[in-house]
Amino acid sequence: MLEVLKTCHLCPRKCGVDRLKGELGYCNAGGQVKIARAALHYWEEPCLSGENGSGTVFFSHCTLKCIFCQNHQISTKGMGKEISIEELAQIFLRLQQEGAHNINLVTPAHYVPQIIEALKLAKFKGLNLPIVYNSSGYETLETLQMLEGYIDVYLPDFKYFKEAYATRYSNAPCYAEYAKAAIKEMVRQAGETIFTEGGMMQRGVIVRHLMLPGLLFDSKKVVKYIHETYDNRIYISIMNQYTPLSIIKEHLELNRVVNPKHYDFIIDYALEIGIENGFFQEGETASESFIPEFSGQ
Repeated sequence: MLEVLKTCHLCPRKCGVDRLKGELGYCNAGGQVKIARAALHYWEEPCLSGENGSGTVFFSHCTLKCIFCQNHQISTKGMGKEISIEELAQIFLRLQQEGAHNINLVTPAHYVPQIIEALKLAKFKGLNLPIVYNSSGYETLETLQMLEGYIDVYLPDFKYFKEAYATRYSNAPCYAEYAKAAIKEMVRQAGETIFTEGGMMQRGVIVRHLMLPGLLFDSKKVVKYIHETYDNRIYISIMNQYTPLSIIKEHLELNRVVNPKHYDFIIDYALEIGIENGFFQEGETASESFIPEFSGQ
């Protein structure tokens, strides 16, 4: 499995570097897993966080490196600690012992081979939680196909519809095409959405979209595409926690918060076109369902 790191094509950038020999591509990840944080997290969608929290593992580095990333110290600067595959497996097991509802792999694409090996080891030692693949959406089909049978819940972003925005803010030409293909594969693998009686997702797909300042019509296109393509077979989470950072002051159009009226508009639009399975946000961290009586069924 680790042999693929000798000519790394795990993400659409397809750098082709030999990571096992220390060569670095666009993401700057080497051959060893590097993580920034592993802990219970309470601010995901309600069907993932529940009461106990989602067992999140934040992986260092990123294949996308959006200029507005709230975790830029992790994604761009590579903050974190290198660990072995065995240590990663032990982290999964520790999070299970702490009561996590699931194991949540955050920005994992560039470590997929190592993650698969760690999951094999952890499952052999008793790991039985749903595995969540928390992704930027910038994926290749080949990498996603490696994950078949290991991932229960896919949690991809769909960041942009228009290529100009993807190129300007993430240096990722053809982002929307990769995201569309990735989500299609994720839906195929996940199959029918399954919840526990308590409303915790065990299998399924939730597509996230973070609204950016001034990009209301792009957000509308993303929401429309998801609904027209998948109807209510999957879930959509429309987020409004964008926060301007000092590192993007030169991008004046992003150096502001999202207009609350724009966020209200996109939620109303989602309801008008018939989206029933989704989440919106109130305040800075609270995540709620579109439908007040939503029970996860």
